[in-house]
Amino acid sequence: DVYKRQIMKGSGNEIDRRASRADFNQSNENMFRPEFQIKQGESEKNDKLWEIMSTYLANDNKTIQKNIVNHVEYTLAKTRFNFDSFGCYQAAALSVRDRLIESWNDTNQSFTEKDSKRVYYFSLEFLLGRAFQNALLNLQIEDNYKSALMELGYKLEQMYEEEHDPALGNGGLGRLAACFLDSLATLEYPAWGYGIRYDYGIFQQKIKEGYQVEVPDYWLNFGNCWEIERVDVVYPVRLYGHVDRTYHDGKEKCHWVGGEVVYAQAYDHPIPGFNTFNTLNLRLWKSRPATEFEFESFNKGDYFGAIQQRQRAEYITSVLYPNDSTNEGKELRLKQQYFFTCASLQDILRRFKKQKRSWKDLPEKVAIQLNDTHPALAIVELLRILVDEEELEMEYAFSLIYKVFAYTNHTVLPEALEKWSVDLLGHLLPRHLELIYKINFHFMEKVNSKYPGDFHRMNIMSIVEEGTPKKIRMANLCIVGSHTVNGVAFLHSELLKQTIFKEFYEMFPKKFLNKTNGVTPRRWVLAANPGLSELYNQECGTVDWARDYKLLVNIQDKAENPAFQKRWSDIKFQNKKRLVEWIRQNVPGVEINPNALFDVMVKRIHEYKRQFMNALYLVYRYLEIKNATPEQRKHMVPRAVFVGGKAAPGYINAKRIIKFINCIGDVVNNDRDIGDLLKVVFLPNYNVSNAQIIIPAAELSQHISTAGTEASGTSNMKFAMNGCLIIGTLDGANVEILEEIGDDNMFIFGAKVQDIQSLRVHMSQTEPREYWGPDLDRVFRVIRDGMFGHREELGQLLDTVCHKNDHYLVCHDFYSYLDAQKKVDEAYKNQAQWQAMSIRSSARSGKFNSDRTIREYAQEIWKLDTVQIPKPALSAQTRYKSTGSMQNLQAHLSKK
Repeated sequence: DVYKRQIMKGSGNEIDRRASRADFNQSNENMFRPEFQIKQGESEKNDKLWEIMSTYLANDNKTIQKNIVNHVEYTLAKTRFNFDSFGCYQAAALSVRDRLIESWNDTNQSFTEKDSKRVYYFSLEFLLGRAFQNALLNLQIEDNYKSALMELGYKLEQMYEEEHDPALGNGGLGRLAACFLDSLATLEYPAWGYGIRYDYGIFQQKIKEGYQVEVPDYWLNFGNCWEIERVDVVYPVRLYGHVDRTYHDGKEKCHWVGGEVVYAQAYDHPIPGFNTFNTLNLRLWKSRPATEFEFESFNKGDYFGAIQQRQRAEYITSVLYPNDSTNEGKELRLKQQYFFTCASLQDILRRFKKQKRSWKDLPEKVAIQLNDTHPALAIVELLRILVDEEELEMEYAFSLIYKVFAYTNHTVLPEALEKWSVDLLGHLLPRHLELIYKINFHFMEKVNSKYPGDFHRMNIMSIVEEGTPKKIRMANLCIVGSHTVNGVAFLHSELLKQTIFKEFYEMFPKKFLNKTNGVTPRRWVLAANPGLSELYNQECGTVDWARDYKLLVNIQDKAENPAFQKRWSDIKFQNKKRLVEWIRQNVPGVEINPNALFDVMVKRIHEYKRQFMNALYLVYRYLEIKNATPEQRKHMVPRAVFVGGKAAPGYINAKRIIKFINCIGDVVNNDRDIGDLLKVVFLPNYNVSNAQIIIPAAELSQHISTAGTEASGTSNMKFAMNGCLIIGTLDGANVEILEEIGDDNMFIFGAKVQDIQSLRVHMSQTEPREYWGPDLDRVFRVIRDGMFGHREELGQLLDTVCHKNDHYLVCHDFYSYLDAQKKVDEAYKNQAQWQAMSIRSSARSGKFNSDRTIREYAQEIWKLDTVQIPKPALSAQTRYKSTGSMQNLQAHLSKK
């Protein structure tokens, strides 16, 4: 027995660390769980509990099947002899959750026993994707469940499709947070995630007559099998009110009182590591009213008033990113940000206070990472707690806070930096506004001390932005209150130091670091691309590449091998056929030839990401095909172009871009003259699960933002790992991907970041037709003439670049974009060359594993050590027992 051979290398309580979960799954033995903290005088009770729950659930067919049917009958209250596909998914998911909870409890007990320092990841978004397949793969029991379900008459792949995506994020920010949790668990770091359990996630996108239509995403309609409702973990959160002051021995004490109080209730989501017994926790907060029902109002006939307080409270966590174009929307967003940081800090400090210790130990036990500025109020809230409630001196309290927090910035666009009006913040959080002013006062003194009389510098660095209305700069607050600030790609981090945070960098050069983003290969290759994963397993002789992606680097030696290229291209072709089938189901009326070059651009729709430039190229390509002779067409590469992504509901130009792409598709896809030479498809409702179908099928992916506008991007990393070639600018992480993969395996074009400003000046001073050139002039003309309909609306879109206002340099970069696209066509004609480039792209992308990123955070920012929970034992006698448990047990036995 594999597991037995591994653990027998140890003796007694010394369990061999190399014994993995995969080894455990192959064992036929009962595996005994570790034991923590036997309480004095409770040995008999404890022994009985161990007799009942001493072993981990086994993973053989019979045990799995029994667990599933038990949940069908006892949890779902359905007959075990007749349950549908969704009921089977629910029961199977709950049985997997049972296994997660075992490791989850033991993991957190182990962290508590060892009194480990923990990192807490604060993020307003967690775009997790489906949990079922991810859990099975990380627990290494997918084959076990596939076999067990097959015998019950169900296909595992069908079960995967029954799960609804929890759309608790908008894009890269939330997906990065999800990848980081996966890596933290896999690498066995003690960590928690904190966020919000939204009733409605990011909207579901429908396309009607070419327009985006937003529909609420009812992701909780059928419950969520993966979460654990914590009715016992509830914290009060105060809003509004006022500040009272009392004085004792000449010292002022502030009391934030009045207003209204809502409650934050915890919902926990276990996060399993890959092939490890460590399972971490994502804790999401739901808002609850302090008073569920006003009976007095009800009796008076005021039925709305009876539930008004409940509705006001529950609105806080109702929807991700409420529309902030109104004052009410702005207030709701600010409430969300304070609500989750306030509840999370109470939870963290409760855990910290479990042991008797001094507040000076706080930075030694707690590290908090702020994912963008949304959780920035945590800095002020922790200061309020330490000063107002724990009665620490302000200066000492802030010195502790400074050592606890670190801040990740995600933008180089000044207009994207979050600010809140002083009036709104003071109305909602009066004590916090006072503390922000105090923090800023002391900080301004430091700035003035180092740069005497430099009022321009002080104005830039101040947390308070003067003007009408006066505003609080949340990024500045994060920088002042954090010991480390990091960007998410080398270029991004350099731009932060040179542009928007230049003055901060000059004053605190050691504070600024780079931590290039990464993605988890467990979801984005192992789960998303099973064919490629099996090839990697065969080549490496192990699935360990899913932890250490650099194990694949030697695969590049086979890049020119015809037999290997054939296996590689066959896998890609099967993935393309899978995407074609998905399109048949989701975009009726479009038939795609799987032999065409699959060209994909999927990301949030935004002008700086330049989907508009892609659309203009599609018009150009269509005109070129239409004007080509039959002989010329024989030498053209058939191309199927897929664009996907959501536009913010209030972002008019982004919505126009979606309409434009659909207008192009309506014309091109119905033009029998060009056949399969060009197809254009907008992929609706892009999300994590759809991405797991789209990305493995892509052969070319577009990452074409204006240089200096994209912080990093992570989809480029996912595409590269899956052997997809990139056409892109030298922006964000493209720069580092180029360094790793090589410029002979990418198609790079466009202006460089150091030239952007001068090119904008040139654009503003050049006659428009001369600026955009003859090819674009022809494209603009056919659009304005109505080739794609909707002349007025599409004309308004063209007007965003045609009047010396091409801020994102679409027209300037268009011509080098054309050249890069021609190189793509030439490379694709030589399939041996293309497959070699694809193989190298995947084999050389190991740097972009999020495990590497997390190790850097842990070592350089959080100062965090790994903590591996004790492994299961072969007998009750040899199971792990904590030191405290052993001492208590021996004392109990000696009394006998």
